[in-house]
Amino acid sequence: MSAAETGSAAGCPIHFDPLAPDQLADPYPTYAQARAEAPVFYSEPHGLWVVTRYEDVIRVLRDHETFSSQNAVRSSLEPPPPEVAAVLSEGHPLSPTLTDADEPIHGRLRGMVNRAFTHQRVRDLEPVIREATAELIDAFVADGEVDLVERFAWPLPLIAIGDILGVPRADLENLHTWSYHWLKLLQATDPLEQQVEYARSVVRMQRYFLEALEERGREPRDDLMSALLAAGQGELTLVEAMRVPMNLVIAGHVTVTRAIGNSVVLLLDQPEQLALLRDDPDVTANAVEELLRMESPAQGLFRTTTREVEIGGVTLPKGARVMVHYGSANRDETRFPEAARLDLRRDGVIRHVAFGKGIHVCVGAPLARAELRIALPELLRRLPGLRLAEGRPPERDRIFFARGFTHVWVEWDAVSS
Repeated sequence: MSAAETGSAAGCPIHFDPLAPDQLADPYPTYAQARAEAPVFYSEPHGLWVVTRYEDVIRVLRDHETFSSQNAVRSSLEPPPPEVAAVLSEGHPLSPTLTDADEPIHGRLRGMVNRAFTHQRVRDLEPVIREATAELIDAFVADGEVDLVERFAWPLPLIAIGDILGVPRADLENLHTWSYHWLKLLQATDPLEQQVEYARSVVRMQRYFLEALEERGREPRDDLMSALLAAGQGELTLVEAMRVPMNLVIAGHVTVTRAIGNSVVLLLDQPEQLALLRDDPDVTANAVEELLRMESPAQGLFRTTTREVEIGGVTLPKGARVMVHYGSANRDETRFPEAARLDLRRDGVIRHVAFGKGIHVCVGAPLARAELRIALPELLRRLPGLRLAEGRPPERDRIFFARGFTHVWVEWDAVSS
């Protein structure tokens, strides 16, 4: 292999390890080095080719015939340990889903979801999002401090996607745990005992949605699961239908949870940008896109080459595992000048790839945008003097292909009753 192919340039290797402490804290210098020196490099420890420049990322995402989406959320294709496989065998295969299916299966699934998950349904949900935002803040506003992830960032998007699906709010905490465990299972880096528990959660989640869909088959309701069954009548098996709400719960709340935490921490580090978002409603929509660009909740997903292909000056063999790096592409100076600077009025920011591009662009992106447009200004309005809690720095989550926080402790000035 050449220097570029092995991930080095001029003898300087790209040290790519998203879970290393320095890269958890700030991975962007590593990505900048890669874009400059080895824009498509091979990470030997992870068995991955990593694509880092914006134009190359776009090319990969739009060429779904050459770059297969099978196993799109699995950083490793190693089979699970026997103990984990035994638990998973009590349920159903995890794929195909909207995220990791190729054509023609993807088109069939996407068509069903598009007919059920309409823009009108999202617009109709905005009052629910506003009400939930107010209720969640009401519950802690008098306390003066809170873990924003635990009390706000994960409940809000889960309430929204739960209401669309028709899930009782009493069940949301279980869905939160199960969906997070699914992500941790796919990463497969935790101790065996924990991976076994993650597998149990996945099976529980499958059974939950199978039962919910069976109920709607007997008695349809005015919710997305009923609409999905109606749209897929004669075309979707019950197991295929079950994977759709599972996929939506995971993508629809874990991503927004990270986006809220990331956005608040970014804004607190840039007081003038925070004041702009707080004081100028006209900037809100563009601000959401810029915050997503700066700290993409999904840092990248995975593809597998179906043939030998050249990308970024490097020839990849058939069967190569590829990480399409959204987080790096969104900091590419050739597409976003002064890319490391937060600018809520940035021109052209809508071109970011935080939600992907091509046929696999995130189906829940309109809902995510609506949640962020409502939630972020309201947090700034209701919590005056918002700041990170003294002595309690935010804690990063450890997910290979995602970026966010498990805890963000904040405090604010006392609010008179």
